Amino acid sequence: MGSRGRPKGGRDWDFEPEPEPEPEPAPPPVGVGGRVEGGRAERRRTARKVRRRRRTRRAGEVPLLVVVALCIALLLKTFLVQAFFIPSGSMEQTIRIGDRVLVDKLTPWFGSEIERGDIVVFKDPGGWLKGEAARPPKDPIVVKQIKEALTFIGLLPSADEQDLIKRVIGVGGDTVKCCDSQGRVTVNGSPLDEPYVNPGNTPSDITFEVTVPEGRLFVMGDHRANSSDSRFHLDEGFSGTIPESGVVGEAVVIAWPYGHWTKLEQPATFRMVPDQARREGRGRRRRRRGAPFA
Repeated sequence: MGSRGRPKGGRDWDFEPEPEPEPEPAPPPVGVGGRVEGGRAERRRTARKVRRRRRTRRAGEVPLLVVVALCIALLLKTFLVQAFFIPSGSMEQTIRIGDRVLVDKLTPWFGSEIERGDIVVFKDPGGWLKGEAARPPKDPIVVKQIKEALTFIGLLPSADEQDLIKRVIGVGGDTVKCCDSQGRVTVNGSPLDEPYVNPGNTPSDITFEVTVPEGRLFVMGDHRANSSDSRFHLDEGFSGTIPESGVVGEAVVIAWPYGHWTKLEQPATFRMVPDQARREGRGRRRRRRGAPFA
């Protein structure tokens, strides 16, 4: 009976040896007052690791944020608004030497047209800058390159020597003449009341009569005695007018210096000018006057 129920060979497979108990982890060292020293040290190490990871993450985000900011500035400068530095006195007293103006480059994208009385920045049609006042002194090479880079992305006002700023007196189809019996400039026979002309200047010391070709503009500076404008290029092609395609944008605000902040609006006198092109049956699309950059 003693061997019944057991496998051959005499080994008992019904019972397995009990596993030896695992040693209990040693308790953390206890410091003065019963405080657990190991737990505090571990928390400090974990906190230091978290701080290091945060600093590393921030350091990696800074270049990305800089790139995004530069891209936004470049897009704004290219399609919406650009700052320009005024180096000459041809638009005094409206815009003075050293002023920074903001130029709206958005509205032309929506098919709007330049109107009489607008102040526009445009590319030099050829040789106009020779008659302007002296430009600011040149910067050292390194400073010049830094300024050019910041200007390119729109973080500094442009001092590009190929740009001029003038007021539009006549648009395509208009007849601009000087002067009537009272010495005033007329557009389509309507005399202009020009309070913006620099004090002490006459409306024009040069007599002329120009019919502005379609797609071109007749422009004059507010400082009539110190402006190389359309009047000084009457003997050139297109009677001194400039192409609308060369216009960079419309100056809408004097942004700096702060004490000279001014919104540049169309003078009321130009709203009284009859539309010569419309009277001849060639209606022009007119831009609705409103807030700039819209």
